[in-house]
Amino acid sequence: MLRFVVVLCVVALVNGQSTPVNRCTSNNGALPINTYISGCDSLPCDLPQLQDAVINIIFRAPETMHRMRTLATAYLPPLPPILYPLLANAETCNFLTNTYCPVMKGEVIQYVLRMYIQPSFQVGVQPEIEFRINDHDRNNAIVCIRVPIRIVEAVDSRTGASNATVFDQA
Repeated sequence: MLRFVVVLCVVALVNGQSTPVNRCTSNNGALPINTYISGCDSLPCDLPQLQDAVINIIFRAPETMHRMRTLATAYLPPLPPILYPLLANAETCNFLTNTYCPVMKGEVIQYVLRMYIQPSFQVGVQPEIEFRINDHDRNNAIVCIRVPIRIVEAVDSRTGASNATVFDQA
């Protein structure tokens, strides 16, 4: 009963923050309970270059898992799929916000992925990205989402200005 109340509270909390995502086409894995990409309410998601995209994912563990790994693949036809390097952010267990590994079968998991938008993704490019969380020990996708994105100019978090030179007017 307590687990049901926790799930209900989590769903109610994020209900107002949700990003529409699609089922993966190139990888297996279930859709999560909820996905919210910070600043993205409609598709394609505008992601500022040279900054972290923050992806909040809530999902239910389909099995007990000791280690998980997140992978990201960019699709930009006619190029072949590009495995996007998440580096240390690929270690899913390090970024769980409500539990820790190992996770138990049926457990509702909150996970925050940060993906740095590298300069190799030029402003204006509109790839689709598949994010999949793998059970590292069994090497199978447990959650997978596909989302179209658009790379936009970096935004200065202090001023809100786009990536532009600001001159001192002294």
